[in-house]
Amino acid sequence: MAKVLIPTPLRQYADKHDTVDLRGATVGEVLSKLTTQYQELRRQLYSDEGKLRSFVNVYLNDEDIRYLKKEATPVQDSDTIAIVPSIAGGAPAVEAPPRTATLSKEEILRYSRHLIMPEVGMEGQLKLKSAKVLMIGAGGLGAPLGMYLAAAGVGRIGIVDFDVVDFTNLQRQVIHGTSDVGRKKLDSAADTMHEINPYVQIDKHETALSSENALGLFKDYDIIVDGTDNFPTRYLVNDACVLTGKPNVYGSIFRFEGQATVFAYENGPCYRCLYPEPPPPGLVPSCAEGGVLGILPGTIGLIQATETVKLILGKGEPLVGRLLLYDALAMRFRELKLRKNPECPVCGNHRTITKLIDYQQFCGIPQHEPAPAPGVAEGEIDPVEVKAKIDRGDRFVLIDVREPHEYQICNIPFAKLIPLGELPKRVNELNSADEIVAHCKSGMRSAKAVDFLKQAGFKKVKNMKGGILAWSDKVDPRVPKY
Repeated sequence: MAKVLIPTPLRQYADKHDTVDLRGATVGEVLSKLTTQYQELRRQLYSDEGKLRSFVNVYLNDEDIRYLKKEATPVQDSDTIAIVPSIAGGAPAVEAPPRTATLSKEEILRYSRHLIMPEVGMEGQLKLKSAKVLMIGAGGLGAPLGMYLAAAGVGRIGIVDFDVVDFTNLQRQVIHGTSDVGRKKLDSAADTMHEINPYVQIDKHETALSSENALGLFKDYDIIVDGTDNFPTRYLVNDACVLTGKPNVYGSIFRFEGQATVFAYENGPCYRCLYPEPPPPGLVPSCAEGGVLGILPGTIGLIQATETVKLILGKGEPLVGRLLLYDALAMRFRELKLRKNPECPVCGNHRTITKLIDYQQFCGIPQHEPAPAPGVAEGEIDPVEVKAKIDRGDRFVLIDVREPHEYQICNIPFAKLIPLGELPKRVNELNSADEIVAHCKSGMRSAKAVDFLKQAGFKKVKNMKGGILAWSDKVDPRVPKY
């Protein structure tokens, strides 16, 4: 039987399985059996028209089926089918250092372990000193990246960020400390990097990357390193790198899994070659909703740092045309082939994207979120009113659609736990005649639960606005936030 690898974001729709063994003559037949066995998985993999979604790639062993026979690709019993959804060389990329570039006596001592390596030596260290690298984000991936690029002696490092340090960042963003909470990440990161190496120049760009400023920012740097956590910015970084001819050192993380590669380098593929279109808003959970192992961005960020240094030195084999997958739970790396898509709209033979576009709109996200209306919207209920209903003894059902491990962190004793992924098969536990209130962490997943229940014929169902975080703020401050 062929082995189907289920990635972490989709396991909630496959009864938590990470692999499923199935027989089938073709990839399409195997996927059909998989989605018949797990009905909720079908909506994640296929559109309403029955076509594989463009933000989901399927690999047979290490080959993308789009470049084989697609779903008609034959399958052998010993084959492995990997589902890879979006979550997010040799020649030097940096010109030879100017002849005037030198290392001081102190720098020679600092970089001595590099200088005695023939692959680096004096020439390589001067390349590092002359290099200009732009980091997009000073968060989980940017933390190890910034520290190691500074330690390696990359002469000029730009950072694009406009966020402040929060307590929830400290579990993984090791460039910041407890005393930095409330500070700008730019300032905290720059201080740490300068403490590691005072000889590097740190450019602080306190702004959100946008279609208006990306090309201007990128033109002054040799390499762009993508440490973002949202799809609009990933597509923006990709397109701006292609248009400016800058390599895009890519990394993404979720829970225990990570991805890394180098896009837009020489004749290699770009991000759109792998994922032509983004997933619908909210379909792929963020780290804030799904969590991330604190060590994971360290691993992926270090891979990005390694690839950046290799590109600068012009040594080794960069991750061009190769997607590196990392599973921390299994402590296993897996490599898949990436191909340049000749039909790619931004780097293909007949390009249709020749300038930066509205990436919020492209990803289906409103550019300007409407200001929240005072009180609660239709279909919502305030946590204070939920508490009043409990105190009055009103007849209603409060369901918690978070995961069991979240319920263990904090919960409302009155609530019935039905995780969102289990709701379709457990909907028979609910009575459509009852008044139902759903809640989650912040209100996003419970809004999906409300939509599902309404489509299933439930009339009296509401979403508790703000989730259990708002419950902690408005009702019971003893409930911890996470």
